[in-house]
This record gives sequence, structure tokens and C-alpha cells, in this order.
Amino acid sequence: MKTFTPKVSIIGCGNVGMRYAYSMIIKGLAREIVLIDYNRKKAEGEAMDLSHGAPYVSPVRIYAGDYSDAANSDLVVITAGRGQKPGETRIDLVKGNAEILKTIVPQIVKYSPKAVILVASNPVDILSYIVYKISGKPANEVIGSGTVLDSARFRYLIGRHCNVDTRSIHAFILGEHGDSEFPVWSKAMIGGVFFKDYCKVCDKENCLSNEEAKLKEIFEDVRDSAYEIIEKKGETSYGIGLALTKISSSILKDENTVLPVSSLLTNYCGVSDIYLSVPAVTHKFGIRQTLAIDFNEKELEALQNSAKKVKEVIKASGY
Repeated sequence: MKTFTPKVSIIGCGNVGMRYAYSMIIKGLAREIVLIDYNRKKAEGEAMDLSHGAPYVSPVRIYAGDYSDAANSDLVVITAGRGQKPGETRIDLVKGNAEILKTIVPQIVKYSPKAVILVASNPVDILSYIVYKISGKPANEVIGSGTVLDSARFRYLIGRHCNVDTRSIHAFILGEHGDSEFPVWSKAMIGGVFFKDYCKVCDKENCLSNEEAKLKEIFEDVRDSAYEIIEKKGETSYGIGLALTKISSSILKDENTVLPVSSLLTNYCGVSDIYLSVPAVTHKFGIRQTLAIDFNEKELEALQNSAKKVKEVIKASGY
């Protein structure tokens, strides 16, 4: 069977995996997409449904398959995993999803040893680290979706507050994709102007950009937005689907895009041997390099606290 490139395999056909697949098709980023799920019939149904949009998108072959069908993929995206059950601790969730990864990752490495692996399953930083350990692959080839979505939420809320196109805003949420994440206000920019200086040049009446209470409110809205969405509709999937597509574009098109993906850190502001989100240049081989940021004291403390929190869970989980 002829393999078309770029070839992408998606492990897990839940809402996140399928929103991602749909976004990839709309963007025309892959010529071949393989859907793999423990429920083969669901994967087949999703593939059929997506395939019927063929007249309206760029040429792409979409089909359900087994791990052998994922052979020679350029990119493998893991969205498989289960959510946290009532009464279950975060450590229980890590252990449960780690067991799932133990069955998935060796198959990926067997059939697509050169593929970049992109992890979206939660808790993403910890599971990315576990995938790295299980796979034996170079760290640059195992990436977590990290805080790419959190940073998009951050930019959206800043844009809404300042009445500026989100695409004109450069701002990061870094650290853990979770409760210990933090905003890098000191480096946030709007159209080349530091956020802290924006009030001096903007024409918005009663601009509150520099009020601590407003900054705190914006960040808390970012951090807690997933909880609110889940409470209202049961899950989050559209935003992460688009975020995964952005990361995939950087890899498949060798764009060298700077994104706050989760990657293995080595002596990064005193943090080592852990996956956390910092700005990283992403290209066809995964991570090209991480970028050092001159954090202020508060941000540096937040990064180190985030590392501590994640390491505690990894240690308690036995990894």
C-alpha cells in the first residue's frame, strides 16, 4: 500500500482526537491520517464521516487501522486516556493513564521509530515524561501539548480586554499545564509594545491593564476556564484540537515556530529532568531548542514551584 506524506496517526478517537482530525483536514496539513482506537468500530465510523467531506478539502486519505497501519508516520499524536473519576486522586489518574501508555508507546516505536510523538493526554506534562521514558527516543522527538492552549486563552482574554486582535498579542502561560501554571506578564507584548506600557499609548477609556486586580482576574480566568467549560458542557475539545493543529503545522511544515510546548528541561533556570512548558522552537524533528527567558523574581519562583509540584506527583506515582 502506498504511503502518502505527510502521514499522521492519531491514537484515541474521543472528542479531542476527532476535533484535532477535523481541524487537520480543514487546514490540509496531512495527506494520510490513520485513526487508532480500542473501539475499532468507532474509529471506522469517524473515518467514514470525515472522509465524506473529501470534495471540500485538500486531498487526504483517512482510515481506521491498527498500529501496523501507522507504520512510517511522520507524526503520532496521543489523545488516548481516561478522565479523573469521582474520588480519584491525581496520582491515581497518572497511574491509570500510564498503564494505557505502556501498551501504546512500544507499538508506536516499533512501527514508526522516526516519528515525532505529540502527547495531548492529561496530565500532559507527567505523561509526556512517561512517554519519553518508555519510548527510549531522544527527548526532542517527544513533545507535550503543554500550555499552547492556555497561552491562546491568555492572548484571547488580553485581546478582549484591550480591544486588540488576538493575533497582535504575544504572551505566554508557562510551567505546568494545570493549577501551578503562571503568566509571564513581564514579557507580554501588544504590537511590539510591552503590556505594562500599553496603557500609555492605547486609546481605550478607563484602561485597567496595569491594575493588579485586573491582571489577577485575567490569569485566573485562563487557569480556571477548563473547569468552567467542563462544568457547562462536559469536556473541552475544540480549543485543544486547534492547538494541536498549530503544533502539528510547525512540525510537518518545518516552520521553526516558537510555541510553549512541554519539553524535557535540563538546567533551565535551575530546573532539570522534567517536562514543563517554556518557549521552544519546533520543527520537523520536534524541539530544536528551548529559549531562555529573563524572568522576574516572581515568575522564576512560579516556574520552580511548578516543577516542584509536578515532580512530587511523578515521584508519588512511581516514575
